[in-house]
Amino acid sequence: MLVNETKPFRELCRENGIAVTHQRQVLYETMKTMHGHPSPEEVYARVKKKVPAISLATVYKNIHIFVESGVFREVSLHHGSVRVEMNGEPHHHVVCSKCRKITDIGEKELGLGAKRSRLPGGFLVERYAVDVIGVCAKCQKSDC
Repeated sequence: MLVNETKPFRELCRENGIAVTHQRQVLYETMKTMHGHPSPEEVYARVKKKVPAISLATVYKNIHIFVESGVFREVSLHHGSVRVEMNGEPHHHVVCSKCRKITDIGEKELGLGAKRSRLPGGFLVERYAVDVIGVCAKCQKSDC
């Protein structure tokens, strides 16, 4: 599903079996406004301004709930800390091996053709996630 700009938070929670809490709503609304692929620590820094009593553990727990329910998607399971995806459009990622910045890249830009729903051995594809690993322009110019 990923972020749905038109659905009220309560309806989104009801459809995904998530209990509605004030902290979750603030977390969700904050994450919707964040660009890129924020880490839980980045989300925590923003949410703490609105809900001073929230803990980093609560942010991690609720991000996990949102990911498990399909409201958000976890990006790149093997690049260090958890990163969260709010972009529901088909795309992949360019990851800098030095600064760890993750940037979206379209399928056309990668030259990807038609997708198959089944792979050899009967493997049923749920989604494709391509990570292009390299060094970003900024890191090429400096010591990141």
